[in-house]
Amino acid sequence: MLANLGALKRSQIVSMAIATLSEHDVRLQLRSWPEVEAYLQSCKGVIIPLGSTEQHGPTGAIGTDTLTAEAVAREVAQRSGVLVTPAQAFGMAEHHLGFAGTMSLQPSTLLAVMRDLVVSLARHGFERIYVINGHGGNIATSKAAFSEAYGRAAALGLPAAAGLRCKLANWFMAGPVMAKARQLYGDKEGHHATPSEIALTLHLHPGLAAKLRPLPDPGPPGPIAGPADFRRRHPDGRMGSDPSLASAAAGSILLELAATALTEDLKRFLQD
Repeated sequence: MLANLGALKRSQIVSMAIATLSEHDVRLQLRSWPEVEAYLQSCKGVIIPLGSTEQHGPTGAIGTDTLTAEAVAREVAQRSGVLVTPAQAFGMAEHHLGFAGTMSLQPSTLLAVMRDLVVSLARHGFERIYVINGHGGNIATSKAAFSEAYGRAAALGLPAAAGLRCKLANWFMAGPVMAKARQLYGDKEGHHATPSEIALTLHLHPGLAAKLRPLPDPGPPGPIAGPADFRRRHPDGRMGSDPSLASAAAGSILLELAATALTEDLKRFLQD
């Protein structure tokens, strides 16, 4: 059967990969290397969850951005049959370092990490790298990392270099997710420690609901210049948000909306 793969259209190959993997766990860390080699005979796609370890206000979990990105990525992987890597739990969160527990990579460090991860995967023959991101601070650096990865893969003469493509998918910016957040929370959604992302963590870990409590109006979000300025402007870590509005039920809905939208986006990406 593998000998005939070259004659198949990419859409047929993707469908075969989905059918083949539907009976198995799609987490890369649970596969052996021969299984990954076999997978690459029928699908060149892989998902990387990218998050951050940073404060999310006085009631939100520090791991929110990683927990949510990983949950959405796992759900997309299950639905599409595409392998998903372990989550990259540390992102560019320098502006949150005024709050205890935040752990940040400098932009140059995150760029190097993401570039090296992409090139590592390209060495094995992966050509479609789909990064599901949970933190806005990662966006610019990740896109720069993709550009460096293309150049590095070409310089190394990797066979996958010509077909290598990376895409950043921010689950919280998916159209249906943003529309639902506006419907549920209006202006109280804010820009950080939002009720939508907190809701998803409550769905994943119901015990986090015990942390929620009414909070004073945080005031409008504004521009920030580093951790000290962030702490001064937003002393409890929130940016215009009211996380007390979050619920596990809403989190379940938001996960479904995000997974549905990103699964379709991933399928289009694989077939391009």
